[in-house]
Amino acid sequence: MIFSLQGTVQELTPTYTVINVQGVGYYVGISLMTSQTLTLNQATVLFIQQIIREDAHLLFGFNTRSEKEMFNLLISVNGVGAVSALILLSTLSLDEIASAIVSKNSALIQKAKGLGVKTAERIIVDLKDKVQKFTNAEENISTFVDNKIKEEALSALEVLGIPKRMSEKIADKIIKQNSTISVEELVKQILKNI
Repeated sequence: MIFSLQGTVQELTPTYTVINVQGVGYYVGISLMTSQTLTLNQATVLFIQQIIREDAHLLFGFNTRSEKEMFNLLISVNGVGAVSALILLSTLSLDEIASAIVSKNSALIQKAKGLGVKTAERIIVDLKDKVQKFTNAEENISTFVDNKIKEEALSALEVLGIPKRMSEKIADKIIKQNSTISVEELVKQILKNI
C-alpha cells in the first residue's frame, strides 16, 4: 500500500496532479484544498490513499493527514464515493464539514455538488461521533447559530433597502461582542451604527 509520495509536481489541475517520483509519474486525484498548496515543478509530499477496484488502481493525495482522515471517514459512508468525498473537501474546509456534521446541518453538506438530502443525512448519522477531533463542537455550533442570526438580520435589512455589504461588517463586530444577541436586537444595533 502506498502511504505517501515525495516528488515533483509535474502536472497540476484543481482535481488532479501528476507527481514525478524519480522518473515515474503518479496520477493522483486531489481536492481543491490540496491543489491550492501545490506549485508546478516544485517538490512536494502528499499523503496517499490507494483504492483498488476490479477495473482500476486509484490514488488520492492530501496535503495533510487530517484531510486524508476526513476523506477516509467520508468514503466509509454508504453511498459516498471517492469523487463525492473530494468534491465535499473542495467545497468546505475540514472544520466546516465537521461542524456541519456535529450540528446536523445537512443543508451545508448539500452545498457540495452531487450530494443529496439522503446522502447528507447518512453522513451526519454515520460520522457525528467520529469527527469531534476536527472541531471544537460547542464553539462551532454557536458559530452556526451566529451565522443564522446574522443572515436573518441582513435579510431583514435588505428588505429595508440597506445593502448587505454595508451591514455585514457591523453585524460581525456586534456578534463578536455579544454572541447571544437576538435577530431583532442585531437589526436595531446595525441600524444605530450605519
